[in-house]
Amino acid sequence: MLAQLIEGLTDALGFVIGALLGYGLGVTFGLNLFAEGYGAGSMIAILLVGLGGGIGLQAARHLRTRQAQQD
Repeated sequence: MLAQLIEGLTDALGFVIGALLGYGLGVTFGLNLFAEGYGAGSMIAILLVGLGGGIGLQAARHLRTRQAQQD
């Protein structure tokens, strides 16, 4: 049960960190995620947050797997 808790927490942490990095990248490019309507800039910002979250999740899983192989 502890292993499942650790897995869930690391997945969530990886997703949140990746999503925040994607949001930050969008802000750096001047894209407003919360703009009125669904313009091109808003859609690209949403895409960056989604991609960042997915990449962060996969990175967390990769690091967890690599750590388990070293043990």
